[in-house]
Amino acid sequence: MKKIFISSDHAGFNLKEQIKKKFFKKYTFQDLGTNNSKISVNYPDYAHKLCKKVSSNSKNFGILVCGSGIGMSMAANRHKKIRAAVCYSIKNAKLSRLHNDANIITLGSRLTKKKTAFKCIEVFLDTKFEGGRHVKRIRKI
Repeated sequence: MKKIFISSDHAGFNLKEQIKKKFFKKYTFQDLGTNNSKISVNYPDYAHKLCKKVSSNSKNFGILVCGSGIGMSMAANRHKKIRAAVCYSIKNAKLSRLHNDANIITLGSRLTKKKTAFKCIEVFLDTKFEGGRHVKRIRKI
């Protein structure tokens, strides 16, 4: 069973919990917080915490959830060995893995319907990097 690191800020907490509930039979999650939706927290703290875990092994994957997905993505992409992609459709979730070898999916709980978020996660985690011509591009990041 694939282990997935997952984290959110207060705005993404409810979707994070729904993701864990939906996929608990398919993936093992290590939840890095936050632990409720009532106390406002700073999303970069949770993105940085998750990125340390994901970047420690090339086989690791992460899921970050905030209100828009954008803040988490921006904070995550400051780390070496991290390629975080804001995913809002099945197509961009697939391409983020296929062409960009993304290792973190970020989701916007206020902008993405739950059903779409679930499908994006499935596609993201099931799609393998295509390699080939994309490798030299990834190295330039």
